[in-house]
Amino acid sequence: MKAYKLAGWTKGGHFVDVAKPEPGAGEVLIKMGGAGVCHSDLHIMHEWTPENMPELASVDYDFTLGHENGGFIEALGSGVSGWDVGQPVVVSPVWACRRCAACLGGDDAYCEGPTMLSGGLGRDGGLASHMVAPAHALIALTNLEPSEAAPLTDAGLTSYHAVKHSLGVLTPDAAALVIGVGGLGHMAVAYLRELTGGPVIAVDRSEAARKMATDLGADLVLDSNENTAAAVKEATAGLGAGAVFDFVGIDTTMAMAASLVRKRGKVTVVGLGGGTFPLSYGALPVAATIGFTFGGSLVDLAEIVALAESGRVRPHVQHFAFSQIEQAYHDLHEGKVNGRAVIVPD
Repeated sequence: MKAYKLAGWTKGGHFVDVAKPEPGAGEVLIKMGGAGVCHSDLHIMHEWTPENMPELASVDYDFTLGHENGGFIEALGSGVSGWDVGQPVVVSPVWACRRCAACLGGDDAYCEGPTMLSGGLGRDGGLASHMVAPAHALIALTNLEPSEAAPLTDAGLTSYHAVKHSLGVLTPDAAALVIGVGGLGHMAVAYLRELTGGPVIAVDRSEAARKMATDLGADLVLDSNENTAAAVKEATAGLGAGAVFDFVGIDTTMAMAASLVRKRGKVTVVGLGGGTFPLSYGALPVAATIGFTFGGSLVDLAEIVALAESGRVRPHVQHFAFSQIEQAYHDLHEGKVNGRAVIVPD
């Protein structure tokens, strides 16, 4: 079968002929229905190395990309029960140890076990006709097509997890600010509209992204320019936002986020832009915090699948054929993907 693999650290990806995988004990073989492409793939293909990312030191680069995956179970490995051949599923991108304190507490996104490798992130992922995944990493689908549900496993999961971690400060009188309405940010706008009672403000340079934010229910949508901060302050009676979500993660957006959070508020940086924020007394309002979240738990994934299957929150998806993978990555790099790009079998 054809697979799109990492060609080497900083060497991009390439199409390769590989053998169809076989499921091992506790695993299932999945016939792919859809695989999302993500900005983190661009970092993996062109920027990250074992030298600048020490956690990659034990990772063999020769793996199939694609960590947002949905499809149909084609075969069961030994010891697998509770799943049926032909069943549609999505695959969690977190293949945790299920034994450490974090996992036992239901917070497997922060597994403290051995270095986690999952499909498309160190192990073979979904940019192929088939992939193998642990049965314990699956969530069943009922009335969603895998090609529509695949982005839930990262774009949906990561944004939902970030929002969920800030619900404590998102009282009905507190605004939420989303910086960057891309593949993840547009999902955050939808979750905030669904889960909170306060106003939702979205900021993006792209006119198409701003329109999408409006369509998803944002109360105020702003271009990112020299007037943005003043507009947010005016909309929040000078207080700032109770929670700010930075889905870009560069110096300027982190600085913007810090300047627009209110006292006792929370800044969550999700974007992997490589920015830094100089933290010192007075850099944030009193009792405000800034930090990062990562991915999401299997429980989170079950919750957002339920939201999607109810029709309340679904990702905005743009489909590309398997033969168009490189075009999809090019469009993603150029900012031409509105929502999430999903690769489907030719």
